[in-house]
Formats: sequence, structure tokens, C-alpha cells
Amino acid sequence: MARHGWNSDARRWRLTALLGVGATVLALAVTLFGTLSGGAGTAGTTRDGDKVHGTPATPRTKPEPYVGWGFTHTRYSADEGDPAATSRVRQLLGGSRGLAQNQHIMGWGADNPEPVEGHYDFGALDRRIDFVRASGGTPVITLCCSPDWMKGGKAGVDNTDWSQAALETAPTPGHYQDFADLAATVARRYPDVKHFIVWNEFKGFWNDAKSRWDYEGYTRMYNLVYKALKKVDKDIMVGGPYLVMDSVDPRDQNAAGALKGPWGAMDRRVLDAFSYWNAHKAGADFTVVDGSSYTRDDELLPDEFTATDKLTAVSAWVRRQTRDLPLWWAEYYVEPGDGNDDRKGWSEPHRVAVQATGMIAMVRGGAGSGFYWNPEDRTGTGCAGCLWTPTAGAGGGRALPMYDLVSRFAKAFPPGTRYENVSVAQDVLPDVRVLASSRTVLVVNTLNRTIGAQVDGKRFDMGPYEVKWLDR
Repeated sequence: MARHGWNSDARRWRLTALLGVGATVLALAVTLFGTLSGGAGTAGTTRDGDKVHGTPATPRTKPEPYVGWGFTHTRYSADEGDPAATSRVRQLLGGSRGLAQNQHIMGWGADNPEPVEGHYDFGALDRRIDFVRASGGTPVITLCCSPDWMKGGKAGVDNTDWSQAALETAPTPGHYQDFADLAATVARRYPDVKHFIVWNEFKGFWNDAKSRWDYEGYTRMYNLVYKALKKVDKDIMVGGPYLVMDSVDPRDQNAAGALKGPWGAMDRRVLDAFSYWNAHKAGADFTVVDGSSYTRDDELLPDEFTATDKLTAVSAWVRRQTRDLPLWWAEYYVEPGDGNDDRKGWSEPHRVAVQATGMIAMVRGGAGSGFYWNPEDRTGTGCAGCLWTPTAGAGGGRALPMYDLVSRFAKAFPPGTRYENVSVAQDVLPDVRVLASSRTVLVVNTLNRTIGAQVDGKRFDMGPYEVKWLDR
């Protein structure tokens, strides 16, 4: 599913403009040194990629196989921009201490981490990890994607192919161990990162000849990565398979009869892939999936709110298959994208209300962690569905409604929360979605009009698509 805005602003390393003959000679020397590795440029890289970066935070307790609710950094984020704006976001996140923050190792804001075998460039990833640390977040790393030389491309600092097709190509089988070694290098560099997701959406693992996922290949790579990370630190938490839980029209030839509902039917090829990984994995501390409430054809069945019942059904199915391993949703989508994969068709109250309903649905199925894919823009004053306004200008970095939802949800419903049933008046029962703990009740109005509600013994009005928090 191409939905990510996958580009990196990639090669930020550049030779500084040089003045004078001496500087020109120096530049020539750098160029020659940078092409010693079989003609592949290595300028700006380092051989000690596993050297601990910065000042890692010391975990106060042994890591658990869950992190709660948070978000994923994408191509543009608050690690760069106007200092006033980036500082504003750091302070914003600092007020939500421990909010989980996920970052990929290549793409989505990170450069090629190993452009030549044994030569590393972690500059962009260092900056993202520094931001997570400075903002008090719980860091999570997604081990995707892979350097070009691991997947049939050309090595060299200036040879990275940032096209979507290239980025989403998996390592060739002969390089699975190389990718596992890179994962171990990343783990040693950031010893405070205790949670790793292996790969992203089975990218590059589709078998055209068999018209199904190459789950054997993914599982072989996953197992090598799992073992490499555990060798670095047995307390590191590792999870997969990060499959897209696609659903289809129940009449589709690939519809699964075992998992279906008014929202559609699961694609049986996805369930086959999950089942193979689950049976042949070397181990897993948690399970990771992603997906949307709508079908692969962008159908919201029977409507955008009821369609989120799919997230409950899928969560419950996965938990049964894995004998209740902690479940993470690496991404979750409730609003179909347009031709450019943008989601700008709904008003912000509508968007937040359906997102809240989706999060409630995942919890009801047994999920305890999830990451909102933050669609940050580079510039501008608004940003549909974003957590904060773009940080390019001094006035940027201001919280948007989606941030309030994600941060409050994470605080109100952390892992281990015991959920409770609350009373809801019969006349509004079909029109609201409710999630409650012993201290908090979340209520969502699914209608585009004002309603009078009675929940948990309290009477109140709710505006169109309003999301309301009640203290108990």
C-alpha cells in the first residue's frame, strides 16, 4: 500500500565550498579517499557505525513488550525547522512524557545508513533519535528499508536510488544476514532503544509467479534479525511481521471465509502469510500488523464508523493465533486516500472522530500499542490530519486536534489498563462509541449533528462529531 510519503531529503552531506589551491587539493584527496572501496564513494561515512551515539537515556526498568500509543515520524518532522517551532514541539511532547515515537532506519526522514558495506552514515537517524530523547519519548525503530547494495543496486554515497520502487525492494536472500548485521549495528549505536519492528509491510516480498506473499523469504530474514538483536541484548524486544491486513469485497476470489463481517472479508493470502510467520518464527516479543478499516478498493463498509469493526475483528484474530502475544498496530487508517495518497477530504472534527473510533476498535480487539502515521507537511500553516503545524516557520509547531486525541488516548489508556463497561442511554447507543477505564470515559459522537447523550450517569450535549473526555 503506497501511502507513506516515503522520500527522504536524503543526501544532506555535501562538501563545503572550498577556497584557494590548498582547499582544492584537500577536496581532491577527500574524493580519492571516498572512492577506495571498489569505486563506490564513501565520503562522509564512518567505519564505526556501532559506536554509541550521544547520551542514551538509561531505562529505569526492564523493557516490556509494549509501548502504548504514539506516532511515527515521517519525511518531515520536528527535528528540523525554525528553532522556535522545533522547540515548541519538543516542549509539547515533553508534556506527554514517554509518548512512543517510531522511526525507520532508511527513508521517511532517514538517509541511507550503510551506502557501502561497512561504511555508515547515521547523521539523519542520529538527529531523529536525539529529538526523541530530548522530547522524552519512548524510542522505537522500524528496521526498514535496506541499502542499495543489499538489493541489487549500486553502492556509494551518491548512488542511493530514492524512487519508491527501489526503496520498497527487499534485500536479496544472499544479503539477509547483511541486513541482520546492520540491525545489530543500529541496536549497538542506540542502546536505549529496546523495541524493534522488523521490516515494513512485507515490502518487496510479493511473489509474482505464485501471486502470493513470499512469506518464506520474509520469515528467513526476520529470524536472522531476531537472533542478531537478541545477541546484542537479550532484553531487546523484537516484533513482526508488519503485514498489511487487507480486506476485500466478500465476493472477491481471494476472500477468506474464516474472517469476515459487514466490513468485508480478509484477503486469505494475508492470513496465509501471517500463519506461516507465526508457525516458523524464531521468536517474537510482540506482534505487529497494520491496515485500514476500508477495503483494498477503498470501500467503507457499511460506513466509515462501522467499518472500524474490522480493526476489532483483526486484532482479536491475531491475538488468538499468537496465543495473546502483545499486539501492536504499526499503522492504522480510517480515511481513504486520493490519487496522491493524501487524506484531505474530511473536516478535522470528522477525521478525529473516526480516528478515535478506530482506536477504540483496536483496543476492543486486544491491541495495547499503536502508532499514528503523522502526515507532516514541510511548510504552511495548516496540515490535514497532522499532529502539529509544520515547523519551517517560527510560528509553526503548534498542536493540532489529532495531537490532543493521540496524546490523551495514550495517557488515559496505557498498556495494562482494565477496561470497564459503562451505562449508555438506549436512545443514543447506536450513535456513540465509548471506551472507559476506572478513571476516564471517552465518548465519540458519530453523527454530523448535535445530540443529547447520557453516558455513565452523566447528561450532556455533544456537537457534530465531537470527541468528549469524562473524568470518573
